[in-house]
Amino acid sequence: MSNPSDIILARMMSLHPKIIDLTLDRVWRLLEALGHPERHLPPVIHIAGTNGKGSTQAMLRAGLEATGAAVHAYTSPHLARFHERIRLAGRLIDEDALFAVLEECEAANGPDSITYFEITTCAALLAFARIPADYTLLEVGLGGRLDATNVVEIPRLTVITPVSIDHQQYLGDTLAEIAGEKAGILKEGVPCIVGAQEDVALDVIEARAARLHAPLLVHGRNWHVWEEHGRMVYQDEQGLLDLPMPALIGAHQVQNAGMAIAALRALGKNSAACEAAVTRAEWPARLQRLRHGPLVAAAAGCELWLDGGHNAAAGVALAEALGRLPQRPLAMVCGMLNTKDIRGFLRPLAAVAEALVALSIPGEANTLPADVTAGAARDVGLHASTAEDALAAVSTLAQSRPGSRILICGSLYLAGNVLRENG
Repeated sequence: MSNPSDIILARMMSLHPKIIDLTLDRVWRLLEALGHPERHLPPVIHIAGTNGKGSTQAMLRAGLEATGAAVHAYTSPHLARFHERIRLAGRLIDEDALFAVLEECEAANGPDSITYFEITTCAALLAFARIPADYTLLEVGLGGRLDATNVVEIPRLTVITPVSIDHQQYLGDTLAEIAGEKAGILKEGVPCIVGAQEDVALDVIEARAARLHAPLLVHGRNWHVWEEHGRMVYQDEQGLLDLPMPALIGAHQVQNAGMAIAALRALGKNSAACEAAVTRAEWPARLQRLRHGPLVAAAAGCELWLDGGHNAAAGVALAEALGRLPQRPLAMVCGMLNTKDIRGFLRPLAAVAEALVALSIPGEANTLPADVTAGAARDVGLHASTAEDALAAVSTLAQSRPGSRILICGSLYLAGNVLRENG
């Protein structure tokens, strides 16, 4: 049975013909009608980038909360329930509070055109403005410059995670163009933490920062992070930290942890906060081991893992992380959207996996058909077949490849579907 908020969210999907239409005009109009909640937020940390935004935000939140701070957090997309997008002073928004802000935004907007992401972002900002907290973490939905989150005049800090090629249909075909969109979150005089970047992306970010007199704290220059003897070492001008490896699995999480720690240090937080960022963060569907539920039962004797990464850079990071786990044969269950570079994602994974079962993502209009995904998998050297759903795919692999490690991957939308199906 649907919650009242689900009914409003369904109506909001119909307020604009396009799912994505990058401009801030509609957002400004609605924020004005709501009394400009974006001007009344606790200090904002705004996070853009291609990969690692969610993990970096999760670590930053864990570090801040360890100091006793109350933290609002906004992220997208959700996996199982919309409520996951809005965290109020440390707790997921409850149904009554969500319904109230959605209803208020719907009434203020009236019949005017506005995208689903825009109106729901305004609802999140309204909720954040009304509940006291010490910080607000805003994760960009897409790009940065014209993203609905980019309405805060003077954030406390900005963060740009590694930029790579993704969403070309909206952000541009070159790395420089995409970096320019991400750098759109930079603000006059506001410090920015910059994760590891290719030179062309860093040049664009630095040029914009120079125009805005925004101080940059750049990976490899102002701060460094690396793995050494099974520990994580972070170093900046304040000194050196010897920390445990991140609770989130994968070598790429060391880089994400580095950005979170650089942000915490810029905010004046101590080494205990930095250690908590690394050890206490939780972030579903980022190389998450599933241990209970019907899918795990169907995978009898096999390990079952879930990851929502979906572009070429994510494929590289995922292959590297899987290569570090105790050795087991690897098989994949994969479903992707038709807007993604499927071969770019699968190519690095083909080096570590033996087989793939392809799915169409249930309920997603933009899913790649399972047979197209299977064809792309064969193109990069994987043995591939198709299945009706995740349960059938996992059962097939458990029977044909007993004792293997099964990774469900390719899309956050598929990951959300799996988490719902698995209870």
